[in-house]
Amino acid sequence: MGQKKDLTGSEKSKIVRYLAGGCSSLKTAKLLKRDHRTIKRFIQNSQQGRKKRVEKPRRKITAHELRKVKRAAAKMPLATSLAIFQSCNITGVPKSTRCAILRDMAKVRKAERRPPLNKTHKLKRQDWAKKYLKTDFSKVLWTDEMRVSLDGPDGWARGWIGKGQRAPVRLRRQQGGGGVLVWAGIIKDELVGPFRVEDGVKLNSQSYCQFLEDAFFKQWYRKKSASFKKNMIFMQDNAPSHASKYSTAWLARKGIKEEKLMTWPPCSPDLNPIENPWSIIKCEIYKEGKQYTSLNSVWEAVVVAARSVDGEQIKTLTESMDGRLLSVLAKKGGYIGR
Repeated sequence: MGQKKDLTGSEKSKIVRYLAGGCSSLKTAKLLKRDHRTIKRFIQNSQQGRKKRVEKPRRKITAHELRKVKRAAAKMPLATSLAIFQSCNITGVPKSTRCAILRDMAKVRKAERRPPLNKTHKLKRQDWAKKYLKTDFSKVLWTDEMRVSLDGPDGWARGWIGKGQRAPVRLRRQQGGGGVLVWAGIIKDELVGPFRVEDGVKLNSQSYCQFLEDAFFKQWYRKKSASFKKNMIFMQDNAPSHASKYSTAWLARKGIKEEKLMTWPPCSPDLNPIENPWSIIKCEIYKEGKQYTSLNSVWEAVVVAARSVDGEQIKTLTESMDGRLLSVLAKKGGYIGR
């Protein structure tokens, strides 16, 4: 005769209800059509409660093994504690012990967002700093694009929720619900733009130049004096649409060429002061975890937030360039703080 199945969760719940209602274990067994001994065994086990956990002796780590773990942790900065110990052929160490050992020599941190700079990058950043060290940065127009989504960057929707209160529900849409590409520039104490790139347009060389023609040149640059145009230096990063032969030749026909078009070192967002106004605008439009329902509404929020960036803030940023260049040279081409 085969062994009967264990009590199911539903049957256990019924046993508790029957006993609470005054039924005997025998009557409960008859109601459930189970063996009486099975019911009594369940009742006895429930009354005994959970068994006390027996602490097992922890595996001791030798000084030699500790040195191996330290070297492995340095070589594998984003690996788990298990992977680090396995690479050292150290087995039988529980997770709590592994983490306690690693906490004495390391700290859990997120990966850096900025890509590492190789030797060539650092040399080019130093050469750039030396080239423009005597430049009058009040004449430089710093430009860049930024994409803003309807839902905002991940991790921004945080705040204090009172005890007993539920956190507000946030929409989770694919690609952040879509977004708007925005272009702007800063020069001396002035914010140029922001200008909205037409929805659905992918910025290649042709569309980038057409955008500059329609937004930057017709709406802002053409209003400036001849002396201003003669002295202005145009800065753009090394995005493919910016640095292509087509875009370079097109800008040259507009009079922006040679020394009037700033060369830009690779992997250098920390050197572009317009990154700071972008941060101010994003903090403003996404404050208190705000989300948007349409592309027009998020664009309107960008326009309003741009007005909160005053001339003194921009002037401080553009005047900081001398210090940034000196920092690049001091750090031998390494990243500087923004």
